Amino acid sequence: MIILLLAVHILVAIALVGVVLLQKSEGGALGMGGGGMSGFMTGRSTANLLTRATAILAAGFMTTSVLLVVVHNHERAPRSILEQGTPVSPAAPSPPAAPSAPAAPTPPSQPSAPLAR
Repeated sequence: MIILLLAVHILVAIALVGVVLLQKSEGGALGMGGGGMSGFMTGRSTANLLTRATAILAAGFMTTSVLLVVVHNHERAPRSILEQGTPVSPAAPSPPAAPSAPAAPTPPSQPSAPLAR
């Protein structure tokens, strides 16, 4: 779901950039002058069409942006304690082990026969 929504978001962003670049410049943009394609798509109706297309694509871009955030946060949302069911009771603690008595020292063993060298 999130991958499909991301693909739509990218397509809307590319279309929005294209529509904005098609619009006629109103001048004053760092002294660049009017648009280079002065004869292409002239007239008031095309300006209205491009303005409406820009508004629709901008609304679509904002909508897909918000939906991407909502879907992403919904997948990572912490679960409620009520939804998790009954808690697992901890195991009964075992009593501590009794300390062992120190072993009685054993006398050193003496060899029965002396070692020959």
